[in-house]
Amino acid sequence: MANTYYDEDADISNLHEKSIGIIGYGNQGRAQALNMRDSGVSDIIIGTARDETFTQAEEDGFEVDDLPEIASKSDILFLLIPDEIIPRVYREQILPHLEPGNVLNFASGYNITFEHIVPPSGIDTIMIAPRMIGDGVRSNYLNGEGFPAFIAVEQDATGEALQTALALAKAMGATKMGSIEVTFKDETMLDLLAEQAIWPMIISILVEAFHFEVEKGHPPEASLIEMYMSREPAYMFEKMAEDGLFKQFPYHSHTSQYGQLSRIEALDKSFIRETLADAYKYIENGKFAREWEEEQEKGLPNLKRLLDQAYNSMISEMEDKIKKR
Repeated sequence: MANTYYDEDADISNLHEKSIGIIGYGNQGRAQALNMRDSGVSDIIIGTARDETFTQAEEDGFEVDDLPEIASKSDILFLLIPDEIIPRVYREQILPHLEPGNVLNFASGYNITFEHIVPPSGIDTIMIAPRMIGDGVRSNYLNGEGFPAFIAVEQDATGEALQTALALAKAMGATKMGSIEVTFKDETMLDLLAEQAIWPMIISILVEAFHFEVEKGHPPEASLIEMYMSREPAYMFEKMAEDGLFKQFPYHSHTSQYGQLSRIEALDKSFIRETLADAYKYIENGKFAREWEEEQEKGLPNLKRLLDQAYNSMISEMEDKIKKR
């Protein structure tokens, strides 16, 4: 079992007299900044694009400054902008201003795992990765529940990197429910495997089931309502999180319980393991990172094509009709 840290394991006083710079004031940046301020962390500076997030940060009462200034002023830097943007911003506006003893905090392991960023030896490199969208990070803090997070130390130059990470996690609200210690690679592989194998399989099953049922003469709107548009699966996922993957079965009828469990037992699952293994290997050997980098350099033509194809699919058109009705 991995180490899991709670409120009693962390001390927010480790952040006293520390200046925190948050690069990026989107959903996560805003939620984490507000939570830390409410926990008593006062010296927080925001760096963000000159758009609505800049205005929002000012309206929220934070000091807002240019990125090089924040990098020069801050002891701890949060990098909360998209993974594909971070390396360029880091090289051009952050790296020249880093000093020994500074702390870089990531919310994703991606750029460290694939060495798009290699921090200087004198810099603490940590990660606090909430397993929750920004809105949940904020709302769960306000209701006193907290939220789960991954916490990691990649480079401990000062000998205090873990203590700093725990203090930040507590200030955000991530040690109330528990912060699980992982590596940067753990976070990267689990996150990308979900995106490139688990969810593609789930979505593909829904798409193929829809077309199969329509071909069998069933109403397309009934098919989508039965599969997910009733929100029943969302309720099931909530119960899986609360009670357990299998322990949520009492919420189903006996017919449903028997049908699901007996067919799970009978299903040939070899293709699932093969799909996971292939995806894992492609991620781990760096081929996906190179593919994604090339896609960005070309201006995202494949992503745009895939999104257009998905948004104009028969399922998307039927969903729109159902929602209007």
